[in-house]
Amino acid sequence: MGSRRMVFAIVTLMLTIPLSAEKKHSGGPVEPTAGQWRTWTISSGKDYRVPPPPAANETREELRAMADRISQNTEDDNAQIAYWDAGSPGYRWMDLISNRLLATPPLPTTTFPHRLYTYVSMAMYDATIAAWESKYFYNRARPSELDHNLPTAVDVPDSPSYPSEHAAAAVAAAEVLAALLPNEAQSFRDLAAQAGRSRVLAGVQYPSDVEAGAALGRKVAEQVIARAMADGSDSTQTPTIPTGPCYWKGTTAANFTAQYFKPLLMTSAGQFHVPPPPDCMSAAVQVETTIVKNTPRSPSAFATNYKAFYWQSPEGLNTFVYRYMDRWMAEDHLDKNPPRAARAYALVSAVQFDAFIASHESKYSYWYIRPSQLDPTIVTLFPNPSHPSYPSNHATFSTARTEVLAYLFPTRAKDARALGKESGDSRLYAGIHYPMDIAAGTTLGKSVAGLFIDWGNSDGSQ
Repeated sequence: MGSRRMVFAIVTLMLTIPLSAEKKHSGGPVEPTAGQWRTWTISSGKDYRVPPPPAANETREELRAMADRISQNTEDDNAQIAYWDAGSPGYRWMDLISNRLLATPPLPTTTFPHRLYTYVSMAMYDATIAAWESKYFYNRARPSELDHNLPTAVDVPDSPSYPSEHAAAAVAAAEVLAALLPNEAQSFRDLAAQAGRSRVLAGVQYPSDVEAGAALGRKVAEQVIARAMADGSDSTQTPTIPTGPCYWKGTTAANFTAQYFKPLLMTSAGQFHVPPPPDCMSAAVQVETTIVKNTPRSPSAFATNYKAFYWQSPEGLNTFVYRYMDRWMAEDHLDKNPPRAARAYALVSAVQFDAFIASHESKYSYWYIRPSQLDPTIVTLFPNPSHPSYPSNHATFSTARTEVLAYLFPTRAKDARALGKESGDSRLYAGIHYPMDIAAGTTLGKSVAGLFIDWGNSDGSQ
């Protein structure tokens, strides 16, 4: 028994001793040209180059101070290190937004929650690209590469140390969130400080890396916030709701002002304006209405009912795309590639911004009647959304996002597109959309996605 205890103790000790830096490198520099990739809001990564890192003497002083501080790491420190290292630098911030929407009751976001995803992800992407330009310009070695005895609690990234990518992304995200949710500004800034500090405690970045990254993130955020404040989302336009046999019946036109937002890539809100729907009294629409009515919704139709409810849920409305993307990034180890991960978050979030505008521009051009308003014998699974029927928002948004997912993760393209189709079809299952609404939304979503895929194909990341 004594020998067994000794073996167990030795194995336990080996598991708790930090691995050397040499053993923890994964091999190959991470995206050395990413600093030249096109940015969303700032002029370029080069234009935001940070000042030079500290000289050799100061670096040695930082190393000594780091070694002393790391030797005093607590369980709480280790928990924070693990928390912020769980994915790419942007992972926790995108998850923070999703968790707010999934909370019961949902935590405050904004009138248009997709703006949070869009501007936070764009800020983190631009900050990451700018950080990468500075990284490979200065090429500062990671702390453990200069002091091989310095313990490291996580894998040492195969990229230069200065400035900190985690600090840049975290401060960029926190400042955008603080601007959009000012009542919680300090809590977001505290989280950003925690994210940057975790990299020092992990032994993979200097305090000066974190300071420079934070300053960079703040500068980038200023530009993104200025863009957000001028995007038209504060429009006070009010509708005149038309009346007539084929018009939607309602009093509150939800998201009416979305058509007045300033698009990111579309030339105008109506760039992909969908063609007019048929007259609601036509034979074609009678057929469509019959299809809606005859689609099973009784308790025995559980297989389609649950899909209708899932896609109507907060996850189906907003967060599903990030759940799948995070999983696929982890499976492909893209979470170890900050520029690629940031690019994925930004493209998927940004396409939703323009899809939101495009769908509502067409909806409020036609004000088309909902199926159960045309035929009151249709029983829906849940109430109709408070806006017109044609085209389907769900089909537009889900198709746009899943087409971009298919582009970013081509080996999962079939799975991504299946998600988009199911989301659109779920509106027929629920009885709240005609098939033609779904078809028009699918076409519209693909058109919007095409712009963002073209952007991705020419952003310098190839």
